[in-house]
Amino acid sequence: MNETKDEVRIFEGKQVRHIWDEEVEKWWFSIVDVVSILTDSDYQAARNYWKIVKKRLKDEGNESVTNCNQLKMQSSDGKFYNTDVADTEQILRLIQSIPSKKAEPFKMWLAKVGSERIDETVDPEMSIDRAIQNYRRLGYGENWINQRIKSIEIRKALTDEWDKSGVRQGEEYASLTDLMSRTWSGMETREYKTFKGLKKENLRDNMTNTELILNMLAEVAATDISMIEQPMGYDESAKVAKRGANTAKVARKQLEEETGRPVVSRLNAQNLGQKNLKDDSGDD
Repeated sequence: MNETKDEVRIFEGKQVRHIWDEEVEKWWFSIVDVVSILTDSDYQAARNYWKIVKKRLKDEGNESVTNCNQLKMQSSDGKFYNTDVADTEQILRLIQSIPSKKAEPFKMWLAKVGSERIDETVDPEMSIDRAIQNYRRLGYGENWINQRIKSIEIRKALTDEWDKSGVRQGEEYASLTDLMSRTWSGMETREYKTFKGLKKENLRDNMTNTELILNMLAEVAATDISMIEQPMGYDESAKVAKRGANTAKVARKQLEEETGRPVVSRLNAQNLGQKNLKDDSGDD
């Protein structure tokens, strides 16, 4: 699964956790949250109800709903737990299995959520505006937001080059991303996230301005080299990716020599919001 975006929206006073999967371009909804709304019950009661419904549907051979996925979603205690999720089609089938006066209003809500994503696909500017508002709401500074939006554009240009080169989405994308991260920062993505105290969170959303800029330098350099040399396949693309990331490594080392401070920082989104990104020095 490619990068996902967690969201919580409210339907008639109750939250519905859902995640947008960029790779397959679909929403995944928390089944228990949906059941809670349809049955007008609290979380635990909805959880028990879903267990009963799931068993009944499975006994009936209804695999279209019971073959659901699990994704980690944030609970009320702030921790992330594996949660049964379903896509829009599966949720609509589930609604048919649960008698509820809220079925039709919820169907309309689902349609609205889906429509917003379709609109953003047709008009990417809407998606960018939405991202900007979300970052502002989380307390990020305007300078950081500008860099983050630019980083999305640069990442897209790089993955377009990978697509043209025949690099496969998923494992090969992740492998090249790790290669570039290790080359310029000294850490693969997972190590980098651990260093910052992250788990499921997006790494780029937890970078300082300086980290973002160097990561962008690595990606834009790899993109430019790829456009000139036109590598074919994973192996050739990996060589280009490493050369591009090495430009950022050189810049990082020079900056660290000038400042006497490490560029890669333990600061994460919580710290960045509090400091409003004024401290990009890399202090721990």
